[in-house]
Amino acid sequence: MCGIFGYIGKKDAALILLDGLATLEYRGYDSSGIYVSGAGNVKTIGAVENLRKIIPKNFYGTSGIAHLRWATHGEPTERNAHPHTDCAKSVWVVHNGIVENYKELGELLSLRGHKFQSSTDTEILAHLVEEEMKLTKEFPAAVSAALKKVRGTYGAAFMHGGEPNLIVAARMGAPVVIGCGTEENFVASDASPILRHTRHVVYLHDGDVAIMRQNSHHIQTLEGAAAGRASHTIEWDEAQVQKGGYDHFMLKEIMEAPGVVENAIRGRIVTSGGLAKFGGLEAVKDKLRDVKRIVIVGCGSAYYAGLVGEYMFEECAGISTEVEFGSEFRYRKPVVDDHTLLLAISQSGETADTLEAIREAKRKGALALGIVNTVGSTIARECDAGIYNHAGPEISVASTKAFVSQLTILALVTVFLGRQRNMSLATGREILAELTQIPVKIDKILQQKDKIRKLIARYSSFRDFLYIGRKYNLPIAYEGALKLKEVSYVHAEGYGAGEMKHGPLAMIDENFPTVAIVFQDSVYEKMISNIREIEARKGPVLALATEGDNDVSALVRDVLFIPKTLEILSPILAVVPLQLFAYFNAVEKGHNVDRPRNLAKSVTVE
Repeated sequence: MCGIFGYIGKKDAALILLDGLATLEYRGYDSSGIYVSGAGNVKTIGAVENLRKIIPKNFYGTSGIAHLRWATHGEPTERNAHPHTDCAKSVWVVHNGIVENYKELGELLSLRGHKFQSSTDTEILAHLVEEEMKLTKEFPAAVSAALKKVRGTYGAAFMHGGEPNLIVAARMGAPVVIGCGTEENFVASDASPILRHTRHVVYLHDGDVAIMRQNSHHIQTLEGAAAGRASHTIEWDEAQVQKGGYDHFMLKEIMEAPGVVENAIRGRIVTSGGLAKFGGLEAVKDKLRDVKRIVIVGCGSAYYAGLVGEYMFEECAGISTEVEFGSEFRYRKPVVDDHTLLLAISQSGETADTLEAIREAKRKGALALGIVNTVGSTIARECDAGIYNHAGPEISVASTKAFVSQLTILALVTVFLGRQRNMSLATGREILAELTQIPVKIDKILQQKDKIRKLIARYSSFRDFLYIGRKYNLPIAYEGALKLKEVSYVHAEGYGAGEMKHGPLAMIDENFPTVAIVFQDSVYEKMISNIREIEARKGPVLALATEGDNDVSALVRDVLFIPKTLEILSPILAVVPLQLFAYFNAVEKGHNVDRPRNLAKSVTVE
């Protein structure tokens, strides 16, 4: 995933573009570059700060495009950094996506005399537009004609040296948003760099081309037909994409968890009736009543949230449920019908694999429901109905508060579906009443962050970790291990505690610590037995245990106590200390916590 940003107006474009790129750095940071009309092109490897240092004096213009690269085709080098240009250095392009037929197009262009300066697929786009300009003098028409020849995905912005007051942006499978200001307009991969300038945005759809000038924007299809797209007002502000006094976005976002839960449940609980209500589900509530089977799809942390949802839906709502990786769903000839609900979970609402899973399920007659955090995102638009997280922007690459929000909404959906079926009034009321107490209990966990930070001294030297859990907290073991891998670069495995004797126990010794989620719930005795197996082999154990459980304290090396809650809601609490553990471990190692190597915030290409 790469980040694109463009500006056209009356102000210093370079300053605006550089600040915008800094906001977009969670999308990629292998290299960065900028083109400003009338000033030229500068690019370099590494983060935006490297680019800022080499911008020449008097590098001035009032329009330009900029890019942050997360390498897919071609290694991260200055030569491969965007913006890319054509032979005449007239056409400039920044691009997020993959041109799948770039070899075929490159061969044709080479036969026509084009010379390529990079090993990227993106450069093809500039040369295609150059070729089309020979047939038409209209730059927007040339861009559209070129893109019709492209097979793959793109979120792109184009400029021409001869038309400084014009940016042409286009979308196919990768997000593009237009920011509408006063005598200025913006284009970006997402709204975050636009927010300090305007909160009024327009989301492009696949096949859209936006023709942008200082005082106007016009959206049309690749064929040239007008495309009316609604304007949206972003509900969050610039302050929410700042660190707010914290050292890292990741810590800020972990600490926001209580408010995230409050936002997820606000206005969605009917206490007297033990009901959950969602405005986004009103149009399909009768269809949901007829659902016989649920298939949850997601990638990464969203997939693990889905695994928790599987336990919730089957045990409390009585609906057969399975969970699939978004990246595998459409390749396994899934069996779905008009009694199947496809539930897609995605923070960004742009996850490419999850989006394709939705399209495949809808082709087969399934009802598609999305749980997304980004208003106007592609998944939000393509689902039959949906629920917004209202978690606010999540900037750190490793998902924390969005995951908490997803679990919260899955609990609400469980009550919604359960009360349509056989869930009793008393059970609905009990779950919802306890859900309102979760923010207070998370806050109590967050008050232990200094204790968790001190624990790191005992664990930061280990290179291998095992995370174990059962039932509702088996997926949290997976998620805890993932967080440690993502930000600490430490090998960690999540495993079902009941599977220890089937292989993993062979790995345990004094140098292989285990993080065990051992709450006083329906699998408590089983977890205690598993911990004893590890202790007998001298494996260090850090336990997450229910407040007041002195038996666990006597059994393990270290323990973190978690307030008691309903078993169905315990994953929401369990994941928070594991997020803090991963965060402080990464800080201890001196890693770039918000931007872990080789990763980007959302995966918009396969």
